[in-house]
Amino acid sequence: MDEHVMEALGKAKVIIKGGKVVDIEEPLIDYCPLFHKYRGIEKLTPQVIKENMEFRIDDFGMCTSQRKMKMADFLSFGISETLGTLLDEKVIQCAVIVCEGCGTVIVEDPELVQGIGGRISGIISTSPINEVINIVGSNKVLNPENAQINQVEGVIKAIMNGYTKIGVTVASAEDAGKIREIESENKDVEIYIFTVHTTGLSFKDAESLFEDADVITACASLQLRKIAEKKDAFSVGASIPIYAASEDGEKFLKMRIEKIGGLKDKKDAKIPNPLI
Repeated sequence: MDEHVMEALGKAKVIIKGGKVVDIEEPLIDYCPLFHKYRGIEKLTPQVIKENMEFRIDDFGMCTSQRKMKMADFLSFGISETLGTLLDEKVIQCAVIVCEGCGTVIVEDPELVQGIGGRISGIISTSPINEVINIVGSNKVLNPENAQINQVEGVIKAIMNGYTKIGVTVASAEDAGKIREIESENKDVEIYIFTVHTTGLSFKDAESLFEDADVITACASLQLRKIAEKKDAFSVGASIPIYAASEDGEKFLKMRIEKIGGLKDKKDAKIPNPLI
Protein backbone atom coordinates (compact mmCIF):
# COMPACT_ATOMS: atom_id res chain seq x y z
CA MET A 1 0.00 0.00 0.00
CA ASP A 2 1.33 3.42 -0.94
CA GLU A 3 -0.31 5.91 1.42
CA HIS A 4 1.16 8.90 3.24
CA VAL A 5 -0.82 10.94 5.75
CA MET A 6 0.46 14.27 7.03
CA GLU A 7 -0.77 17.37 8.75
CA ALA A 8 0.38 20.14 6.50
CA LEU A 9 -0.22 23.88 6.14
CA GLY A 10 -2.54 25.07 8.91
CA LYS A 11 -2.53 21.53 10.35
CA ALA A 12 -4.82 20.32 7.56
CA LYS A 13 -4.84 16.53 7.21
CA VAL A 14 -3.59 15.52 3.76
CA ILE A 15 -3.57 12.04 2.21
CA ILE A 16 -1.25 11.24 -0.70
CA LYS A 17 -1.52 7.96 -2.62
CA GLY A 18 0.46 6.96 -5.69
CA GLY A 19 2.04 10.40 -5.93
CA LYS A 20 -1.37 12.13 -6.00
CA VAL A 21 -3.16 14.22 -3.38
CA VAL A 22 -6.40 12.31 -2.79
CA ASP A 23 -7.87 14.04 0.26
CA ILE A 24 -7.50 17.30 2.18
CA GLU A 25 -9.37 18.39 5.29
CA GLU A 26 -10.05 21.99 6.27
CA PRO A 27 -7.03 23.66 7.92
CA LEU A 28 -7.25 24.75 11.57
CA ILE A 29 -5.24 27.89 10.77
CA ASP A 30 -6.16 30.53 8.16
CA TYR A 31 -2.84 32.31 7.96
CA CYS A 32 0.79 31.20 8.29
CA PRO A 33 3.50 33.89 8.01
CA LEU A 34 6.08 31.37 6.72
CA PHE A 35 3.98 30.35 3.75
CA HIS A 36 3.05 33.98 3.11
CA LYS A 37 6.73 34.92 3.03
CA TYR A 38 8.06 31.98 0.98
CA ARG A 39 5.07 31.09 -1.20
CA GLY A 40 2.94 34.25 -1.23
CA ILE A 41 -0.01 32.42 0.36
CA GLU A 42 -2.30 34.89 2.15
CA LYS A 43 -5.08 32.51 3.14
CA LEU A 44 -4.88 28.77 3.70
CA THR A 45 -7.69 26.86 1.96
CA PRO A 46 -7.92 23.18 0.89
CA GLN A 47 -7.30 24.23 -2.73
CA VAL A 48 -4.20 26.27 -1.86
CA ILE A 49 -2.89 23.42 0.30
CA LYS A 50 -3.50 20.91 -2.52
CA GLU A 51 -1.51 23.12 -4.90
CA ASN A 52 1.37 23.38 -2.40
CA MET A 53 1.44 19.60 -1.86
CA GLU A 54 1.44 19.05 -5.66
CA PHE A 55 4.29 21.55 -5.97
CA ARG A 56 6.32 19.56 -3.42
CA ILE A 57 5.60 16.29 -5.26
CA ASP A 58 6.70 17.85 -8.59
CA ASP A 59 9.63 19.83 -7.16
CA PHE A 60 11.46 17.25 -5.06
CA GLY A 61 9.40 14.06 -5.35
CA MET A 62 7.75 14.14 -1.93
CA CYS A 63 6.06 10.79 -1.18
CA THR A 64 7.46 9.20 -4.36
CA SER A 65 10.43 7.07 -5.46
CA GLN A 66 11.88 10.21 -7.14
CA ARG A 67 12.48 11.90 -3.74
CA LYS A 68 15.47 14.26 -3.71
CA MET A 69 16.96 13.74 -0.28
CA LYS A 70 19.75 16.25 0.36
CA MET A 71 19.36 19.99 0.72
CA ALA A 72 21.36 22.95 2.02
CA ASP A 73 19.78 25.21 4.68
CA PHE A 74 16.39 26.63 3.73
CA LEU A 75 15.37 28.77 6.69
CA SER A 76 17.86 30.73 8.74
CA PHE A 77 16.19 29.18 11.75
CA GLY A 78 14.33 25.91 11.94
CA ILE A 79 14.61 22.64 13.79
CA SER A 80 16.32 20.80 10.92
CA GLU A 81 18.77 23.69 10.42
CA THR A 82 19.64 23.65 14.12
CA LEU A 83 20.08 19.86 14.15
CA GLY A 84 22.29 20.19 11.06
CA THR A 85 24.49 22.72 12.87
CA LEU A 86 24.81 20.40 15.89
CA LEU A 87 25.89 17.54 13.58
CA ASP A 88 28.38 19.84 11.84
CA GLU A 89 29.84 20.92 15.16
CA LYS A 90 29.96 17.31 16.46
CA VAL A 91 27.72 18.19 19.43
CA ILE A 92 25.50 15.25 18.44
CA GLN A 93 26.39 12.10 16.53
CA CYS A 94 22.99 11.53 14.94
CA ALA A 95 19.46 12.90 14.65
CA VAL A 96 16.40 10.67 15.02
CA ILE A 97 13.82 12.25 12.69
CA VAL A 98 10.88 11.21 10.50
CA CYS A 99 10.92 10.82 6.72
CA GLU A 100 8.03 9.92 4.45
CA GLY A 101 8.65 6.55 2.82
CA CYS A 102 10.85 5.48 5.76
CA GLY A 103 9.17 6.47 9.01
CA THR A 104 11.59 6.99 11.90
CA VAL A 105 15.21 7.25 10.71
CA ILE A 106 18.67 7.77 12.25
CA VAL A 107 20.67 10.32 10.26
CA GLU A 108 24.27 11.58 10.56
CA ASP A 109 24.52 13.82 7.48
CA PRO A 110 23.42 17.47 8.05
CA GLU A 111 22.29 17.87 4.42
CA LEU A 112 20.18 14.73 4.73
CA VAL A 113 18.58 16.05 7.93
CA GLN A 114 17.77 19.27 6.09
CA GLY A 115 16.58 17.51 2.94
CA ILE A 116 14.23 15.34 4.98
CA GLY A 117 13.02 17.64 7.76
CA GLY A 118 13.18 21.01 6.02
CA ARG A 119 10.85 19.94 3.23
CA ILE A 120 7.94 18.17 4.88
CA SER A 121 5.17 18.75 7.38
CA GLY A 122 4.03 16.66 10.34
CA ILE A 123 3.86 13.06 9.12
CA ILE A 124 1.16 11.00 10.81
CA SER A 125 1.73 7.73 8.94
CA THR A 126 3.64 6.57 5.89
CA SER A 127 4.42 3.43 3.91
CA PRO A 128 7.76 2.09 2.65
CA ILE A 129 9.33 3.53 -0.52
CA ASN A 130 12.32 1.30 -1.29
CA GLU A 131 14.24 3.93 -3.25
CA VAL A 132 14.07 6.35 -0.29
CA ILE A 133 14.96 3.63 2.24
CA ASN A 134 18.00 2.71 0.12
CA ILE A 135 19.29 6.31 0.18
CA VAL A 136 18.94 6.56 3.96
CA GLY A 137 20.22 2.99 4.44
CA SER A 138 17.86 0.26 5.66
CA ASN A 139 20.01 -0.20 8.79
CA LYS A 140 19.24 3.45 9.69
CA VAL A 141 15.47 2.96 9.33
CA LEU A 142 13.55 1.85 12.42
CA ASN A 143 11.41 -0.60 10.47
CA PRO A 144 11.99 -0.84 6.70
CA GLU A 145 9.14 -3.38 6.40
CA ASN A 146 6.37 -0.99 7.42
CA ALA A 147 7.99 2.49 7.73
CA GLN A 148 6.84 2.73 11.35
CA ILE A 149 6.93 6.14 13.04
CA ASN A 150 8.00 5.78 16.66
CA GLN A 151 10.52 8.28 17.99
CA VAL A 152 10.91 6.51 21.34
CA GLU A 153 11.85 3.24 19.61
CA GLY A 154 14.09 5.23 17.24
CA VAL A 155 16.07 6.56 20.20
CA ILE A 156 16.38 3.03 21.64
CA LYS A 157 17.67 1.78 18.27
CA ALA A 158 20.20 4.66 18.13
CA ILE A 159 21.48 3.73 21.62
CA MET A 160 21.71 0.05 20.63
CA ASN A 161 23.69 1.11 17.56
CA GLY A 162 26.25 2.79 19.82
CA TYR A 163 25.30 6.46 19.58
CA THR A 164 25.76 8.35 22.86
CA LYS A 165 24.88 11.92 21.80
CA ILE A 166 21.49 11.95 20.12
CA GLY A 167 19.17 14.68 18.85
CA VAL A 168 15.53 13.65 18.39
CA THR A 169 12.40 15.37 17.10
CA VAL A 170 9.11 14.67 18.86
CA ALA A 171 5.58 15.92 18.29
CA SER A 172 4.14 14.93 21.68
CA ALA A 173 4.82 15.63 25.35
CA GLU A 174 4.31 11.92 26.06
CA ASP A 175 7.20 10.96 23.77
CA ALA A 176 9.43 13.61 25.34
CA GLY A 177 8.72 12.20 28.82
CA LYS A 178 9.45 8.61 27.73
CA ILE A 179 12.71 9.65 26.08
CA ARG A 180 13.86 11.40 29.28
CA GLU A 181 13.21 8.13 31.14
CA ILE A 182 15.33 6.24 28.60
CA GLU A 183 18.12 8.81 29.06
CA SER A 184 18.03 8.37 32.84
CA GLU A 185 18.41 4.59 32.40
CA ASN A 186 21.46 5.00 30.12
CA LYS A 187 24.03 6.94 32.11
CA ASP A 188 26.52 7.48 29.28
CA VAL A 189 23.91 8.74 26.82
CA GLU A 190 22.93 12.37 26.25
CA ILE A 191 19.65 13.03 24.43
CA TYR A 192 18.49 16.42 23.20
CA ILE A 193 14.79 16.78 22.46
CA PHE A 194 13.45 19.08 19.72
CA THR A 195 9.69 19.52 19.68
CA VAL A 196 7.92 20.14 16.36
CA HIS A 197 4.35 20.36 15.08
CA THR A 198 2.88 21.90 18.24
CA THR A 199 -0.25 23.66 16.93
CA GLY A 200 -3.26 22.88 19.14
CA LEU A 201 -1.22 21.62 22.10
CA SER A 202 -3.00 21.53 25.49
CA PHE A 203 -1.75 23.72 28.35
CA LYS A 204 -0.74 20.60 30.33
CA ASP A 205 1.30 19.20 27.42
CA ALA A 206 2.89 22.58 26.74
CA GLU A 207 3.95 22.82 30.41
CA SER A 208 5.36 19.33 30.36
CA LEU A 209 7.38 20.07 27.18
CA PHE A 210 9.06 22.98 28.93
CA GLU A 211 10.14 20.41 31.56
CA ASP A 212 11.40 17.70 29.18
CA ALA A 213 12.39 19.30 25.86
CA ASP A 214 15.45 21.37 24.94
CA VAL A 215 14.10 23.28 21.96
CA ILE A 216 10.43 23.88 21.07
CA THR A 217 8.99 25.43 17.94
CA ALA A 218 5.89 27.53 18.66
CA CYS A 219 4.01 26.83 15.39
CA ALA A 220 0.51 28.30 16.02
CA SER A 221 0.32 27.16 19.65
CA LEU A 222 -1.35 29.66 21.97
CA GLN A 223 -0.35 27.73 25.11
CA LEU A 224 3.37 27.55 24.30
CA ARG A 225 3.48 31.29 23.70
CA LYS A 226 1.74 31.96 27.03
CA ILE A 227 4.13 29.72 29.00
CA ALA A 228 7.24 31.00 27.20
CA GLU A 229 6.25 34.58 27.98
CA LYS A 230 5.67 33.74 31.65
CA LYS A 231 9.04 31.95 31.85
CA ASP A 232 10.76 34.65 29.80
CA ALA A 233 12.25 31.80 27.75
CA PHE A 234 15.10 32.58 25.34
CA SER A 235 13.66 32.58 21.84
CA VAL A 236 14.59 33.15 18.23
CA GLY A 237 12.22 34.40 15.56
CA ALA A 238 9.28 36.78 15.81
CA SER A 239 6.50 35.29 13.68
CA ILE A 240 6.97 31.68 14.72
CA PRO A 241 9.35 31.66 17.69
CA ILE A 242 11.63 28.77 18.53
CA TYR A 243 12.05 28.53 22.30
CA ALA A 244 14.92 27.26 24.40
CA ALA A 245 13.36 25.08 27.11
CA SER A 246 16.72 24.22 28.71
CA GLU A 247 20.23 25.62 29.06
CA ASP A 248 21.39 23.24 26.34
CA GLY A 249 18.57 24.45 24.11
CA GLU A 250 19.67 28.06 24.57
CA LYS A 251 23.28 27.09 23.80
CA PHE A 252 22.15 25.31 20.61
CA LEU A 253 20.08 28.26 19.38
CA LYS A 254 22.98 30.63 20.05
CA MET A 255 25.30 28.30 18.10
CA ARG A 256 22.93 28.53 15.17
CA ILE A 257 22.78 32.35 15.44
CA GLU A 258 26.59 32.43 15.32
CA LYS A 259 26.66 30.08 12.34
CA ILE A 260 24.40 32.35 10.26
CA GLY A 261 26.23 35.53 11.31
CA GLY A 262 23.64 37.01 13.66
CA LEU A 263 19.95 37.84 13.47
CA LYS A 264 18.15 40.66 11.71
CA ASP A 265 15.46 42.57 13.56
CA LYS A 266 12.03 41.95 12.11
CA LYS A 267 9.64 44.87 12.34
CA ASP A 268 5.87 44.34 12.48
CA ALA A 269 6.21 40.55 12.41
CA LYS A 270 2.94 38.79 11.62
CA ILE A 271 1.91 35.72 13.58
CA PRO A 272 -0.27 32.73 12.63
CA ASN A 273 -4.00 33.30 12.80
CA PRO A 274 -5.76 32.02 14.79
CA LEU A 275 -3.46 30.78 17.54
CA ILE A 276 -4.93 27.60 19.00
